[in-house]
Amino acid sequence: MQQPDKGLKRGLSARHIRFMALGSAIGTGLFYGSASAIQMAGPAVLLAYLIGGAAVFMVMRALGEMAVHNPVAGSFGQYASTYLGPMAGFILGWTYAFEMIIVCLADVTAFGIYMGFWFPEVARWVWVLGIVLLIGGLNLCNVKVFGEMEFWLSLLKVAAIVAMILGGFGIMLFGIGSASTEQATGLDNLWAHGGFMPNGIGGVVASLAVVMFAFGGIEIIGITAGEAKDPQRVIPRAINAVPLRILLFYVLTLFVLMAIYPWPQIGSQGSPFVQIFDNLGISSAATILNIVVISAAVSAINSDIFGAGRMMYGLAQQGHAPKSFAQLSKQGVPWMTVVVMGAALLGGVVLNYLIPKDVFLVIASIATFATVWVWLMILVTQVAMRRSMTREQVAQLHFPVPFWPYAPAAAIVFMLFVFGVLGYFPDTQAALVVGAVWIVLLVIAYKLWVKPAAGQAVEITHDSSLSHR
Repeated sequence: MQQPDKGLKRGLSARHIRFMALGSAIGTGLFYGSASAIQMAGPAVLLAYLIGGAAVFMVMRALGEMAVHNPVAGSFGQYASTYLGPMAGFILGWTYAFEMIIVCLADVTAFGIYMGFWFPEVARWVWVLGIVLLIGGLNLCNVKVFGEMEFWLSLLKVAAIVAMILGGFGIMLFGIGSASTEQATGLDNLWAHGGFMPNGIGGVVASLAVVMFAFGGIEIIGITAGEAKDPQRVIPRAINAVPLRILLFYVLTLFVLMAIYPWPQIGSQGSPFVQIFDNLGISSAATILNIVVISAAVSAINSDIFGAGRMMYGLAQQGHAPKSFAQLSKQGVPWMTVVVMGAALLGGVVLNYLIPKDVFLVIASIATFATVWVWLMILVTQVAMRRSMTREQVAQLHFPVPFWPYAPAAAIVFMLFVFGVLGYFPDTQAALVVGAVWIVLLVIAYKLWVKPAAGQAVEITHDSSLSHR
């Protein structure tokens, strides 16, 4: 006797999940943010991406171990509740939803800015309102529709990056296009302008905040566990494929970029991507890039609404969010959470009047705090799960973390180090303060509302079981 509408539907294939994670992690962080990371670290930014990528891969493997072992909606929030206690699950779940809302606000505003490139006379809030309504509507459809849209949007981004890498190699090796004759192109550029690490190790450390923000969103793979077809096969494949691809896209892209141009010039003419396409003699470079970054923004908004919505659905199932968040439509979609996310994003319409551009560095650093906090909690939860298991249970894990326990321990130390980086540099100190206040507010909210409600529920259950005896 099937009841298809009583839970989330498993409509996401390996293709959908793989490209969703790529779509979440390849966005404005690469297209525009990479320039600021290069200015901080010089060519040594490649090391920052490699180190950050290795740490993020360990987070993904820790999440994968738990998601394959127990594929549920709102996955890592539920795992934290099980292995670290209900308060930890409450804090982790709501911090992830907070991260998605903050990132989404930045992305919808970015969408308005990009559309202004073509239609400068149209008010930005009109575009923001339009995209919020469109993406909200798409997220109310069957999950397969969402997955298919995300696949094609991500494919467009990936194709643009591949074209840029190939074009860059064409400029370097064959002098294709209008590659400047005034400056040398080639590997010499990686150490000819002050050395490989021109700003010392401090520059590499400073770039870590930007680098980790760029990788944010990849943890959405864990959120898809409740709606993946055959999660025991699909999730390991997606996790093992994605980090390598992201490292290739980030590291190879920046390698090519810094080999073509002296690194101090990168970002001086807008997006690094426009510089590459201009050098290839493509007159419509700015228009091509605008199409790509618009698709990147729409893809990111799409993933953020999906991720936050599914996490709030999982929280509602545990009694950590209003019960209405667990209501499903006939399509098997938690519609109330989509409505809540849409309402939060309408705040983005208002913010487009109120927030000057400078505030987006703060928004990005707050999102970095939330992202790294979520990753740290995932790692700690996996350690707690392992410690609760017998040797026989560990032997039966289908997708165990590699190099246990040393690799997870190293990743945990690295995440704590990133918090230290946020606190050390003046530009990002505000994010650490906002993050700390957010965690304290969540602890207070849990103690005031969630814990008493949970206690009442236990008492009612206990009383009813006595009356049935």
